[in-house]
Amino acid sequence: MALVNEHFLKLPGSYLFSDIAKKVNTFKVTHPGTNLIRLGIGDVTRPLAPACIEAMHRAVDEMSHAETFHGYGPEQGYDFLIEAILKNDFTPRGIALSPSEIFINDGAKSDTGYIGEILRWDNSMGVTDPIYPVYIDSNVMCGRAGDLGPDGKWSDVTYLPCTAENNFIPQLPDRRVDLIYLCYPNNPTGTTLTKSELKKWVYYALANDTVILFDAAYEAYIREDNVPHSIYEIKGAKRCAIEFRSFSKTAGFTGVRCGYTVVPKELTAATLDSDERVPLNRLWNRRQCTKFNGTSYITQRGAEAIYTPEGKAQVKATIDYYMENARIMREGLSAAGFKVYGGVNAPYIWMKTPDGIDSWRFFDQLLYEVNVVGTPGVEFGPSGEGYLRLTAFGQRKDCEAAMARIEKWA
Repeated sequence: MALVNEHFLKLPGSYLFSDIAKKVNTFKVTHPGTNLIRLGIGDVTRPLAPACIEAMHRAVDEMSHAETFHGYGPEQGYDFLIEAILKNDFTPRGIALSPSEIFINDGAKSDTGYIGEILRWDNSMGVTDPIYPVYIDSNVMCGRAGDLGPDGKWSDVTYLPCTAENNFIPQLPDRRVDLIYLCYPNNPTGTTLTKSELKKWVYYALANDTVILFDAAYEAYIREDNVPHSIYEIKGAKRCAIEFRSFSKTAGFTGVRCGYTVVPKELTAATLDSDERVPLNRLWNRRQCTKFNGTSYITQRGAEAIYTPEGKAQVKATIDYYMENARIMREGLSAAGFKVYGGVNAPYIWMKTPDGIDSWRFFDQLLYEVNVVGTPGVEFGPSGEGYLRLTAFGQRKDCEAAMARIEKWA
């Protein structure tokens, strides 16, 4: 008799954005013809940079000739993309990494979910709260998170609240934790840590033999000089941190799928019954060679073009477009009397619901009374209750129209 992995049965019935989609579809059926403005899911709306499109067209042409055809590629990624990443993302910031420490993937979501496979299921874990749901759900699936309590918290997870009361700066755990997830600039709150604040986490990890799983998917949106783009800007971080990067929100690759993970060779973890320290780079490489067939050649050529002079200018223009949306939304909501956070170094607006209204009720109010779709903050964790997330990835006219509607309604 085949038995299921019963940890999957602990998960809520559906993924967060599936629940939102169901509510929106119900609204559309009962309110046909209504013009809905969707500012909920963080999917991009601007087209790919022309430099990427041109590079992908050239790659397709290569695939049509035997002399330039590419079959299976290296599971870790092609050298041309890895070298472009090192040269542009890390060397200018004084970060020295080797090519074998970069692993090209099909998007950061995959690797943030899979990374737990190289770490024991009974490691203790801490998460900032609210948090991107994949971090929690992937650990529930392997049994690391424990059981869900009536307070919305998992029994074996250490929650590190990020709220307006602590300026969205999480406090260090009051005990040692084996694994800690950090995401900065943060999804969903849009807030950041300064370099001095991030140092505290690196020093904590070094002192407690903790591994930091650092999601830097939104680093390209950083505007302020004192906010680090990579955890490896902090001395010692290569001995305690894995970093995840994505081209999805940076260059519009949500439908193309490409990103990368950095696993430094200096990073090691212990074994239970010996004093041996095992390099996690070696384990992750073994995992990828076994379970991942590599990102397509065409996709990687498109990603490489992000780093050309033309690609950089085109991607920057797209990011500037979204950040102008964020400014319009932040100022519009503030003018309407709402308390808002984020939107300065990230394409997310984290707004406080008025008059103590809970997240889902406020979501319904915006949907039915204003015809604007957001994301209920509580679905990102217990500390997200009383907040709503809006994204700046929409079209400019939609962002402006949504703010006009909300200001009139408020």
